[in-house]
Amino acid sequence: MISYTYSAILFFTVIVCFIASFDHRIKFNRYFVPFIKAAIVVAIPFILWDVWFTSKGVWWFNNDYTLGIILAGLPLEEWLFFICIPFSCVFTYFCFDLFFKWNKLSSFNNIIVFVSIIVCSLIALLHYDKIYTLVTAVATILTLIYLHFIARVPWISKASAVYTILMLGFFPVNGILTGTGLESPIVNYNPNDFLGIRMITIPVEDAVYGYTQFLLVLYFFKRFKGITNED
Repeated sequence: MISYTYSAILFFTVIVCFIASFDHRIKFNRYFVPFIKAAIVVAIPFILWDVWFTSKGVWWFNNDYTLGIILAGLPLEEWLFFICIPFSCVFTYFCFDLFFKWNKLSSFNNIIVFVSIIVCSLIALLHYDKIYTLVTAVATILTLIYLHFIARVPWISKASAVYTILMLGFFPVNGILTGTGLESPIVNYNPNDFLGIRMITIPVEDAVYGYTQFLLVLYFFKRFKGITNED
């Protein structure tokens, strides 16, 4: 039976941002190509991660809520997830960067990076037996180390602020995916593989996973767009 639930979630997540991209004050449509390049580059390891976790039963999908098109063990909508969700996130960051003078936030880069690395390191050490928790923590640590100490980007605090605001959309989107308002979740998790701490129905690891994905897509977007270190 075909269901449009997952695809509808993606559609309504992206449609307003897509239409607004053509606004003459924003003109984000000029950057569709660098965005697509960035999203694909980041999607490759994340999809491999997704395929591996699905094959191992770390998480799985309820195809009663999908179109029923399966590629490498993932529903088609899950593949599109890695384009649609980052699009809305990067578009939101782009708008904030365009309309607000917020460069002073860069002074918080060090504290955000160091606190995040310490917290993720402790969680990884204490819960190394939970694969989703461990891989998410390690991926976040490596991402922050690269961006802050190697690429030396000045916008981590700005991205973190935007991601905090994006939580307003994260909760309904991921909430529905993890079962809020549905008879059963679209995405199911093995309770042995994550901390078991849920924000309503959403595993806390999902928020960290999304943060890491957002930072990486934004980094490559800026590179492909031709700007790597603006404040």
